[in-house]
Amino acid sequence: MASISVIVTTYNRSDALRCVLKSLYAQGDRDFEIIIADDGSELVHQRSIREFIAGQEIVTHYVWQEDQGFRAGAVRNQAVAASAGEYLIFVDGDCIVLPDFVATHRRLAAPGRFVAGNRVLLTPAFSQQVVGGEVVLHRRGRGFLAYCWLRRRLNRLLPLLRLPLGGWRLRRPTRWQQVMSCNLAIWREDFVAVRGFDEAFTGWGHEDSELVVRLIQAGVYRKEGRFAVPVLHLWHPPQDRSQQSENWQRLTLAVGRGGAADQGDKVE
Repeated sequence: MASISVIVTTYNRSDALRCVLKSLYAQGDRDFEIIIADDGSELVHQRSIREFIAGQEIVTHYVWQEDQGFRAGAVRNQAVAASAGEYLIFVDGDCIVLPDFVATHRRLAAPGRFVAGNRVLLTPAFSQQVVGGEVVLHRRGRGFLAYCWLRRRLNRLLPLLRLPLGGWRLRRPTRWQQVMSCNLAIWREDFVAVRGFDEAFTGWGHEDSELVVRLIQAGVYRKEGRFAVPVLHLWHPPQDRSQQSENWQRLTLAVGRGGAADQGDKVE
C-alpha cells in the first residue's frame, strides 16, 4: 500500500483552509500526511494555521514562502520536497473533500497514470455559510448536496454521481484539458522525473496543464477521477489574470514540443 501525501495550497484564507483541513481530518482512510503549501500568507493567517494544526492526529506539516505574487507552482514543489509520500494528491485550500476522498484516490492509483478529478462550485452566499460554520459540509450526505443544487447553492450536481472505477477511466490517456491542480494525483517518482511544476509560471493560469502535458510526453497517462473524487470548491473573488496570456504561451510551447498530448480540444 503506497504512502500518501496530500498537498494543500493556501494564501491568506486560513478560515477556508480550516474547513478543508477538517474534511481531511475526517477521512475514513487515515493513513496519509498533509503538507500545507502557503504561498506567502500574512502573519495573522500563518499563526491561525499553525495553531489549528498543532496536535492533530494526522501529521500535518507547514511550508511557507515569501509573498512575491502568485507562485503556486513553486510552493507546491517545496511542499513535495518536504513530503514523504510515494503518492501525491494536490488540492487547494478552498476545496472541501468528502469522507472517502483519500480512500477513493488510493483505489484509483495505478502505475504510469495520473488521476484528474473535478469540482463543484459553491455560490458566494453558501460559501460564507460553510466558512462561518453554519454548515459542516463534509458531514452532509449526497442527498443534502442534491438539495443544495436544487436551491442553486451549487453550480452542478453531475460530478457528485459515482460511476465504477473500471476501464472506461483509461479511454483518453493523452487528454490534458480540464486537469486542475485543485484535484490531481500523481506518483512522486513521476512528478520528480519531469521536475515538478515549472516555476517560471507566475500569476494565475495553466501551470497545472503544462505539468500534465510534460507527464504525458514522458509516458505518464491520464486516468479519469470524474464521478469518483469530486471536491467542493468554496467561492472566491476572481484571480488576477494579468499573466494568463504569457502563461498560455508557455503551455502552447510545451504542447508543441512533444506532440504526444491530445490537441483536439480547446483548453477549458
